[in-house]
Amino acid sequence: MTTTPRTVLITGTSSGIGLAAAVAAARAGWRTVATLRDTTRTDALRKAASDAGVELDIRQLDVTDEVSVAAAVDGVIGDYGRLDAVVNNAGAGHLGTLERDGIADVRKVMEVNFFGVLNVSKAALPHLRATGGRLITVTSVGGVIGQPFNEAYCAAKFAVEGYMESLAPVADTLGVSVSVVEPGAAATEFVNNIGIDLQAGIDAGPYSGALRRYIDRTVEQFREGSAQTPAAVAEAVMEALDADRPAFRIQTSDWARAFVATKLADPDGSAVQGLTAAWVA
Repeated sequence: MTTTPRTVLITGTSSGIGLAAAVAAARAGWRTVATLRDTTRTDALRKAASDAGVELDIRQLDVTDEVSVAAAVDGVIGDYGRLDAVVNNAGAGHLGTLERDGIADVRKVMEVNFFGVLNVSKAALPHLRATGGRLITVTSVGGVIGQPFNEAYCAAKFAVEGYMESLAPVADTLGVSVSVVEPGAAATEFVNNIGIDLQAGIDAGPYSGALRRYIDRTVEQFREGSAQTPAAVAEAVMEALDADRPAFRIQTSDWARAFVATKLADPDGSAVQGLTAAWVA
């Protein structure tokens, strides 16, 4: 007896967590639609798939463009007739602080990290309802604990977490499971993609000293060997995809679980403030 493969669409698969999740899903038997904004950046993805001996359906999808999102989702339905899961992974970092950032910079971060997630999720939900599917979003421990010089990024991730936490019981009434995956530091291209040279001098005006201390700490945290690999984070994504009934909130490491627990057991905020203040003091 033949069965129709389950189909998953994953965003932001050109590198890092998205690439690792796409390969892991295909290896686990999912028909995997691996999407990315810039289709000239598929070399690493294709090589990883080839090395793993799996096939990926690679397509263009810009999460900030509703037309692009609709075309990608409609294309999957047209070709395969079903969509069983979505992994919202596409995102962009941003380093800055309110007095030095332009409001347009903050809006750009929200467009990618928050509204991009909503664009994809909204387009996918009718099809996930039809299959009793899963809506999974890679957020961050920064979606639970605000971090210095990450105001815009954490605000976007907080927004995603709040939206999905609110959506989850509503979607569940119609058979759709909603989960968020919260990585800590991961050895990916994410930090490089923030768009600044972390080792170079940065003019942050009166905040320069605090920013330098934060950068020194962050560079060390993200070094290979002291951060999770993308493959390790992808294991948590696969837990959300394959568990009989996945948790709403899934951390990707013991460190991430302990870090998030600081906030969840901190009703007056003093523990979090004491922790993060030490990063810049």
